[in-house]
Amino acid sequence: MTNAADSALFQPVPLGSLVLPHRLAMAPMTRNRAAADGTPSPLMATYYAQRASSGLIIAEATTPNRVGQTYANIPGIYTDAHIAGWRAVTDAVSAAGGRMFLQLQHGGRVGHPDNSGLTPMAPSSIPLPEPIHTPSGAQDAVVPLEMSTADIQATVADFVSAARNAIAAGFAGVEVHSANGYLLHQFLAQNTNRRTDSYGGSVTNRIRFTVEVVEAVADAIGAERVGVRISPAVTVNGVDEGDTEEIYPALVSALADRGLAYLHYVFADPDQPLFRRIRALWPGVLIANPKLGWGVPLPEDGGGRAAQRLLAGGADVIALGRSFLANPDLVERLRTGAPLNPVREAHLMYVGGAEGYTDYPTLAAVPTAV
Repeated sequence: MTNAADSALFQPVPLGSLVLPHRLAMAPMTRNRAAADGTPSPLMATYYAQRASSGLIIAEATTPNRVGQTYANIPGIYTDAHIAGWRAVTDAVSAAGGRMFLQLQHGGRVGHPDNSGLTPMAPSSIPLPEPIHTPSGAQDAVVPLEMSTADIQATVADFVSAARNAIAAGFAGVEVHSANGYLLHQFLAQNTNRRTDSYGGSVTNRIRFTVEVVEAVADAIGAERVGVRISPAVTVNGVDEGDTEEIYPALVSALADRGLAYLHYVFADPDQPLFRRIRALWPGVLIANPKLGWGVPLPEDGGGRAAQRLLAGGADVIALGRSFLANPDLVERLRTGAPLNPVREAHLMYVGGAEGYTDYPTLAAVPTAV
């Protein structure tokens, strides 16, 4: 990426009640650095504060209730200790000049009794088709309990409580996670939702749960404080929507007039007809996360060229993940054309501790030649 401080990428943009100083957001990334009970750690405050130059930090997937926990050391936002732990994080980021939303994620069938102490719940009793990580190692997934209507209503209430807790913890807003094979996405996908009631079968029924969660959260904390994440055609965690081209226009249309802060599109491609259709249907801020290839080295520009393509294709804000992970000062590096740190070994993302987390150097820490 060229040195282009006047590029569209570095221009301010309104988002909900905020004005972001530029169009680079830090995408939510699970890092497994919370305490065993889900309380955010002091190390997490350091990590996020290091990256406060992001236009918006969307903090990592955080469970709204105990049964929604996916893996070990995932943060929660349903106890007083969770609120206090996250308050330390948001205070540190605010002191460094940053802004944060919190992603709310219920794992659904992506969970295990050894992680949460409870049997996971899902739209249908169809287990995850792959092992799941637990403190004692990888284990076969268990068959989840099919959620009753009462379970669904209780989960909506838990999302609302979690959103209120997030505001109490100092977040500017929340992102409802309806992507990447977790609970809300499981309701959208035909292969994980075999229900015959009002939450299954037709497109209208399968989007109902996501719409109810978003509307309830928006009513509780204000629509301008709520974003939604979607991942059309993404098959992670064994989901297969079956009718991607129909269900996402219906979902987006159902949410379009709510005055939400943003829609966050995962693995966006400006040449993809569905992306262009979603852009046309969505009247507000569209955050786009480019597909840079998981498990392969990042491009030398950290996704800068992909970001420019997405902006030209109609996105308003670009969310980058691993680029921010490896480069706390990514914004300055892209603004000046400075070289980027490479991402270290993948296992360091989830092992806990400072290594591969808070020890990536900034430009200011790199010795200059004399």
